[in-house]
Amino acid sequence: MTPPAPATTPAPTPGVVLVGARGYGLHHRANIDRLVAAGVCRLTAVVDPTLGITEDGGVPVVADVAAARSVGPVDVVVVAAPIAAHLPLALAALDAGADVLLEKPPVTTRAALAELLDAERRTGRVVQVGFQSLGSAAVPAFRSGAVVGRVRSAAAVGTWRRDAGYWERSSWAGKRRIAGVDVLDGVVANPLAHAVATALAVVGCRRAEDVVRVEVELYRANAIDGDDTSAVRVTTAAGLEATAALTLCAPEETVPSVRVRGATGAATFAYTLDEVTRDDGDGRGTDTDTDTVHHVRTDLLENLLDHRRTGADLLVPLASTGAFVEVLEAVRATEPVQIDHPHVVWTGEGAERHPVVADVEAIVARAADELALFSEVGAPWAHAALDEVLHRFVVDGPVGTRTEVATSLDGAGTVPSSVPRPYLHPVRTLGGVHVSAHHPGDHDWHAGVGPAIPDVDGVNCWGGRTYVHGAGYVWRDDHGTVTVDRAAALGDTRTVDVSWRGPDGRPVLHEERVTSARALGPDAWELRIASSFRTPGDAPVRLGGPGSNGRVGAGYGGFFWRFPACDDVEVRTVSATGEAAVHGSVAPWVSWSADFDGGAATIALEALGHRDPWFVRAAEYPAIGSALAWSTPAVVRPGVPLVRAFRAVVADGRADPVELLGRSSAAH
Repeated sequence: MTPPAPATTPAPTPGVVLVGARGYGLHHRANIDRLVAAGVCRLTAVVDPTLGITEDGGVPVVADVAAARSVGPVDVVVVAAPIAAHLPLALAALDAGADVLLEKPPVTTRAALAELLDAERRTGRVVQVGFQSLGSAAVPAFRSGAVVGRVRSAAAVGTWRRDAGYWERSSWAGKRRIAGVDVLDGVVANPLAHAVATALAVVGCRRAEDVVRVEVELYRANAIDGDDTSAVRVTTAAGLEATAALTLCAPEETVPSVRVRGATGAATFAYTLDEVTRDDGDGRGTDTDTDTVHHVRTDLLENLLDHRRTGADLLVPLASTGAFVEVLEAVRATEPVQIDHPHVVWTGEGAERHPVVADVEAIVARAADELALFSEVGAPWAHAALDEVLHRFVVDGPVGTRTEVATSLDGAGTVPSSVPRPYLHPVRTLGGVHVSAHHPGDHDWHAGVGPAIPDVDGVNCWGGRTYVHGAGYVWRDDHGTVTVDRAAALGDTRTVDVSWRGPDGRPVLHEERVTSARALGPDAWELRIASSFRTPGDAPVRLGGPGSNGRVGAGYGGFFWRFPACDDVEVRTVSATGEAAVHGSVAPWVSWSADFDGGAATIALEALGHRDPWFVRAAEYPAIGSALAWSTPAVVRPGVPLVRAFRAVVADGRADPVELLGRSSAAH
């Protein structure tokens, strides 16, 4: 008699934990619920501190992945959290013994990717990245040569529209960096990241070592730090090119696609629809000479569960996103450029207000057709010029070192409506904390540290809209430029002759600017800037601004210092504390202490000689300045230079401004 076969115990159903239950997490929840109904997994916990509830749809809500282990098995963790949290959450899940489905972008830096890959190796678990389009069977079809023969190039095209509400959806929306982490939230890294990743995959460029060169041009029409209209070109180790021409500022949203050229033809891959349309060779299908094939798509969570069960290959393993992270490294190294106001039209109201970049759809299409950047196809708003370094200020640092504390730039990278002018940026403490910002999303024309004047005899030498009494701020073709005509250096003192020019290029004001830097011990250094303004001819020159032109309390213009984002701000003078009290006051000095990205710092700014009212912004944006024309214009008369001079002590930590300025005086 044959003995009965031994009984087998079925493998337990894997437990899934969802991190991030709202936003895109809702899509993951619906997909998980579908798979639960199919019996292939069970949802054991939800992690989302914003919910404020103990269960979500009958599933326990817990504080973190570690706590999830107390309510059920943690076999797979789906991370749909803010970008800045991707790395720590994925690391925690791997350390808990779980495999991970991590939303895109997985991380934003090469170093973070290396850390996560190392955690995979250390724990023996895996990370699948949520580039859903790479689950389409169209990708291997292109790679096999079945569609257009051997692939030669792939060009992603994305013309979407995002309104003000999109950029207000979270504290990190549109930011490049938050809480010390590069998030790079913009069109390349986030909303149209699939377009970039899909183009890379179609040409077989998946890993970091597949990338030879990355070129990017980043632009923005919205008041954000990130990019909303950008071009990317990647040259691969195989000699192929993958490009992307993307915008969130189109009149209407269209289906994004990748145009693929190969040895035997061309096709368009509408990756959100999994549709491939062969065409006549120009990469754009037509109704008369095309055929469309719909490809199946494998769900990435199903693929991950199948990998656990059968060892099936992952469709988007973490290492395969190395090429995409190389693109993000280029994005991180490139500052977005504002699209000049004549080329942007705003429509809608409130949360639905959005910009439309002129002719952007045609420009995007042309860039894709030519595998080109926007500047190469003649986009009228493309501004590819970069700032030129005029001087690097270096002082004695801690323990006998020499530390670069400020860089003088010529302003060539500034768009015309933000007024190109020389300025200092970045300005740093001896400890390396950045205390200046240039071209922030809220006011692109704010440029580091230095003189800027809104009204030079009717010429806008500040940037942005011009204040007109009775009409408010309006766009006018009155922007000037500020150019360096001659420069000389003696030690750490830099002297430049500067011309302030009208829209026609003719000088309306001359300036001799002297800048110097020196150390004041191991934790502080001194910056001095003196400007001597002269008329270019025999007529007086009126220097004004909104304050002198009728806007009460808006007397900015003169010397201006724009800070980067910072917290816990304390601004004060010898007799006043706080924005409201200091703004408009006249005092020998003003100080700014705050927690910046990288540490706390204090800047004590003293007027040397003539004292103008101090201009302060803290709640709206972080800046201080000395108001040359607070309520009445300053007049430069022929033969009588108008002089303004300042010294600033830049210190690490929260320091006493009186002690800092006293240290500066004693050093002379």
